[in-house]
Amino acid sequence: MIKNIKFFWEVVKETFSAWNSSSASKDSASLAYYAIFSIPGLLIIIIWIAGYFLGEEAIRGEISNQISGLMGTDAAKSIENMIAGALIDKQNIFMKIIGIGSLVFGSTTLFFQLQHSLNTLWDVEAAPKKAIVKFLLDRANSLGMILILGFLLMVTMILSSLISIFNKFITQYFGLETYMLVELINFAIGFGVVMLLFALLFKVLPDVEISWKSVWTGALLTTILFTLGKFLLSLYFGTAKPTSAFGTAGTVILIMMWINYSCMLIFFGAEFTKIYTYKKGYKIVPSKHAKWSNAKLYEDSTKAHT
Repeated sequence: MIKNIKFFWEVVKETFSAWNSSSASKDSASLAYYAIFSIPGLLIIIIWIAGYFLGEEAIRGEISNQISGLMGTDAAKSIENMIAGALIDKQNIFMKIIGIGSLVFGSTTLFFQLQHSLNTLWDVEAAPKKAIVKFLLDRANSLGMILILGFLLMVTMILSSLISIFNKFITQYFGLETYMLVELINFAIGFGVVMLLFALLFKVLPDVEISWKSVWTGALLTTILFTLGKFLLSLYFGTAKPTSAFGTAGTVILIMMWINYSCMLIFFGAEFTKIYTYKKGYKIVPSKHAKWSNAKLYEDSTKAHT
């Protein structure tokens, strides 16, 4: 047990050192910029997918509640306005085709750029002869992540709704202790959904084949840090209101700050997964449409000669 804790702590320290000296802060800022243009398309597609089963209004309300819980009502209203401004004309077939195409391209850009950053972290790049195929596959993977987000949102909404329905009944007939237990279960479900999302990001997006053991360990650490950071940032933004000096642009800056923070955590978790994988001695190979980068090959050749 002590040996495992010591090993874990060593990996965390090495991860922090590598993460701190990497381009994580610059990449996170770039992704926050791309996210502002991707968010409307991303959320509209999620609303269409999950709304097909539960109703678009219900999904919009759930998204608004989730954003309000993270960033406050002002940010939620700004994102609602973004979505309203990006809605396409469903009556005109030609405009519908163009609109859907632009939404898909815009919404997948965020995951596409995130994948590029994760590939740099893992020292892999697209094979030159397969560049076009790789580009199309990357966009398909990005769209797949959006579909997964929609599915997870739908599942979370259903479970939260069921718990809300039974809360009053549970409190009345089974007491406050049972109610607290149900709330704990609700928190655990939300924690599990976020952990699953991080695991999929670490496993699906980078062009490397890595062990699920490493992925789940990295996802667990990232989810713990994200949950703690979410609470602290919500408290800070709610009391200090650091964006109030920017007026109407404050909510956009707030959204970018949240995305920047989330991306930095993703890179920390990915760096941890990488170092954990190497230290455990698990096999790592590029996917069939990728290869090791020149920097990686140079590093390996240097080690071989020393």
